[in-house]
Amino acid sequence: MTHRRYLWILFVLVAAAPPAMAHGVDDLTRRFLEQLTGPAIAPFLYLGAKHMVTGYDHLLFLVGVIFFLYTTREVLLYVSCFTLGHSVTLLSGVFAGIHLDAYLIDAIIGASVAYKGLDNLGGLKRMLGFQPDIRAAVLVFGLFHGFGLATKLQEFALPEHGLVTNILAFNVGVELGQFTALALVLLVIAYWRRHPGFVRHAWVANLLLVSAGLVLIGYQLSGYYVSEA
Repeated sequence: MTHRRYLWILFVLVAAAPPAMAHGVDDLTRRFLEQLTGPAIAPFLYLGAKHMVTGYDHLLFLVGVIFFLYTTREVLLYVSCFTLGHSVTLLSGVFAGIHLDAYLIDAIIGASVAYKGLDNLGGLKRMLGFQPDIRAAVLVFGLFHGFGLATKLQEFALPEHGLVTNILAFNVGVELGQFTALALVLLVIAYWRRHPGFVRHAWVANLLLVSAGLVLIGYQLSGYYVSEA
């Protein structure tokens, strides 16, 4: 991949990033959910799956996590660390009423994308002189991703009746969406690995992950300062 093509891809990332500043959900979904008066498993399953499948920040991090994993055992181990992290903070954030600024949380999620891309490039080991525990990093960043999911739910005036059932359904939906997205990503990466260009272009793919993470950080921090002004 030429430097010119890399710059074009980076330009597309920058141009596509402004929607990342919009933390709200569409009005139709908001009205529908706020009118619910009890358990509504199917809508919350759908909402959780949709948020994960369309949540490019979550997906970019997972792409970085599984990029150089070659066995099913490794994939299950690291994805389990991520799942444990985001499930804990999603559930505790909603049930315990822990409110964090959505822009700052999403900036940290952007940092997780940049971190994993840099780690895949070997940059962290060169900078720090040692290799950080990847499993611990995935777990910790999973906690922040869970808070990111919680901030979306906290935008709704959800009724107390059926809240536990609905939030658990949302979390299950997140897992279903994550499984679907991961299956597609793994198929694409497995196909790519069969070609000689995989090793040659892997550094470009991870450099794009770093760039995407930095772009997300910049936009989310800009949104934070604008909202505080």
